[in-house]
Amino acid sequence: MKQHPNYDPEAVRPMWEGLVAAGFEYLTEEAQVHEALSNPKGTTLLIINSVCGCAAGNARPGAISSLWHDKIPDRLITVFAGMDHEAVARARSFLYGVAPSSPCIAVFKDGEAHTVLERRHLEQMTEKEITRLLTQIYDAICTRPGPAIPVAESEQANR
Repeated sequence: MKQHPNYDPEAVRPMWEGLVAAGFEYLTEEAQVHEALSNPKGTTLLIINSVCGCAAGNARPGAISSLWHDKIPDRLITVFAGMDHEAVARARSFLYGVAPSSPCIAVFKDGEAHTVLERRHLEQMTEKEITRLLTQIYDAICTRPGPAIPVAESEQANR
């Protein structure tokens, strides 16, 4: 039985639309998440989105800004905690040993979680620190040329 969203879908729309405008796929179904994260080749950036202003307010813009870099992950996906319960549960099942956390940013390399930034980490970081850390990870493990979209479009998505 599918759970109902915890939040008004229209109230959270801007929180996922900005990510979609920056090149993310918004996955709402468990099967979509399984397909996206069970691929063992390449790199994937996953954002478990959240309404939490203290952490998500920097996580979303930090992740978007990181995509202006000259190397970026092959795939960009997001799910929304409190909205798409089954999709979020499936995404979390790929984060072995990590307690449920919203928001959360994870970078996967060849099907394995390479780096996971939980809410407790994100709460302590500024947007620029998130961007800087993600771009360092991209330099180490990504090969796709960036940016994901032109900077002007990303700046619009970040508003």
